[in-house]
Amino acid sequence: MKQKKKQNHKLYGGFQYAFAGIVTGLKQEQNMKMHAVMTALVVIAGFFFHISMTEWCICLLLCGLIMALELVNTAVEAVVDLVTEERKPLAKIAKDTAAGAVFILAIFSAVIGCIIFLPKVIAWI
Repeated sequence: MKQKKKQNHKLYGGFQYAFAGIVTGLKQEQNMKMHAVMTALVVIAGFFFHISMTEWCICLLLCGLIMALELVNTAVEAVVDLVTEERKPLAKIAKDTAAGAVFILAIFSAVIGCIIFLPKVIAWI
């Protein structure tokens, strides 16, 4: 019985840390706030334009991926800052490529969002 209680505590603790990370990202990272606002706008637009189930899945997946990758980017930046305060070429590469990964996903997500929503906006106008 004790073992099961310990496992439940580990599971709860893992979720607690995950939620703390999300809250930290939302509080401290301007880009994370922007991604959260954009996600809310996508959801509102999805309801307004009655997008299909497939379109919902695509939109929600992309929004989730962007926010998750933004959290990874934040973690990379924090680890680099923890390891060194000096300007080092490898630290710059780590930070820049992590930010670049988020940027690439955001660009492709925006293009896909246009593919999904522009025809609906044009038809509505």
